[in-house]
Amino acid sequence: MNAYQPLPITVLTVDDHPLFQQGIASVIANEPDLYLVGQAANGAEGIALFREKRPAVTLIDLQMPDMSGIDVIVAIRAEFPAARIVVLTTLEGDVNAARAIKVGAVGYLFKSSVRKTLLETVRIVHAGGQCIPPSLAHALLATRNGNAITGREVDVLKLVAHGNSNVSIAEALSLSPETVKGYVSSILLKLQARDRAHAVLIALQRGILSL
Repeated sequence: MNAYQPLPITVLTVDDHPLFQQGIASVIANEPDLYLVGQAANGAEGIALFREKRPAVTLIDLQMPDMSGIDVIVAIRAEFPAARIVVLTTLEGDVNAARAIKVGAVGYLFKSSVRKTLLETVRIVHAGGQCIPPSLAHALLATRNGNAITGREVDVLKLVAHGNSNVSIAEALSLSPETVKGYVSSILLKLQARDRAHAVLIALQRGILSL
C-alpha cells in the first residue's frame, strides 16, 4: 500500500505579462508539493478563475491594465474571506504594500526575486504565515512610527512633481510660501531625499504618487 501523499498546494497566478507567467510556471513545475491550477491575464479573469478553482494560494500583480491588484484582492476576499493572497510587484513601495496588506494580502513578492523566494513564500503563506520582505517590513514600521507622508504633503508633492515653485504651490493651495517651504523640508526628511526631483522619484517608486 502506498504511503499517504498530501494533496499539493494549488496556486493561481494573475498577471498580464506572459513571459513572467511562464517563469512562475517553470518554477512551480519542478515542485511535487505545488500545482498550478490556472493563469489569468487580467483582473476580471483572475476573479472568475478563483471562483472556479478555489486555489490555496493566489499570486496577484499589483499593476494591470483593466483593474488594479488591490481591486482584485478586494473582490476575491469579499466572496472568499479566507483567501491566501500574495502580491506580485516590481515596486518596493511601502505605500503599495500597506494598501495590499490592509485589504487582505498576506505576502508581498518582488518580481525581481521570484526565482529565489517564490517557493518559500507560497509554502509559508499556505501554512498560515505572513511573508513580508525584511526591507519592506522595516519601511512599514517606519511609516507606523510617524514618518508617513500626510495628505497635505502629498498635495504639495504632486505640484512639485509638475515643476511648480514654492510660490506657485502656495498660490494653488492658499498657503504662504514659508508654509510650503516647511512642507517641502518635511517631505525631503521623511523620504530621505536629496532634493525635490529625488523626492518625486522616491514617491513614485513607493506608490505615494502615481503617473
